[in-house]
Amino acid sequence: MSSEEELLKDSYEFYHAAVKELEEGIGEDNTVKLRDSAEKAWNAAVQAANALALKYTGLMPRSHYERRSSLREVERKVPELARLGIYDRYAARSRLLHGEIFYEGVLDPNLLKTEIEKVLEFIEIAKAHIKRSWAADSSSS
Repeated sequence: MSSEEELLKDSYEFYHAAVKELEEGIGEDNTVKLRDSAEKAWNAAVQAANALALKYTGLMPRSHYERRSSLREVERKVPELARLGIYDRYAARSRLLHGEIFYEGVLDPNLLKTEIEKVLEFIEIAKAHIKRSWAADSSSS
């Protein structure tokens, strides 16, 4: 399994943990679980961003700043990802999941559900482009 595959696998695991914790948090009216679901969803986005960065820049980001810089470079290299706004999608998840929901405690379950769904979209975009790149790499060999 490549490093990108491992990062995507981790991303899906964090996503599924976020969904589970969201459901538990809503069912139990537990604010800690709701906040933790946001943080798990955020980590899912981070892992997917890392996979994109590693695939298209060859480097693993060590900080949120490096990750954002890497995503800007990815957008320059892959115009379709720029059109999809991969950098903006990542930045939005950072602000909403990591900032507002987890740290600030904005606990709107509908907002959290929406943001977790957007994380899955982000992961799916990353996965599709990485797999497409692998296919192109193997056909040119």
